[in-house]
Amino acid sequence: MALKELIGKKGLKMKYVAEYLGLSAYGFQLKVENKQEFKTSEVSALCELLQIDSLSEKEKIFFAQKMI
Repeated sequence: MALKELIGKKGLKMKYVAEYLGLSAYGFQLKVENKQEFKTSEVSALCELLQIDSLSEKEKIFFAQKMI
């Protein structure tokens, strides 16, 4: 599941998540769209906020490479 979909499924707004991470809405959008990379601390905070415990789920969301 994509990060944006998971955020919506949890009933959260993108702006709230951006603020939670200390990012601007635009800065967060760039990271969600894979135009910038997340910092390790941001990944940890997102996993806590979104209750992602499974290593395989973390890998799918944050470390999967786009297939061209």
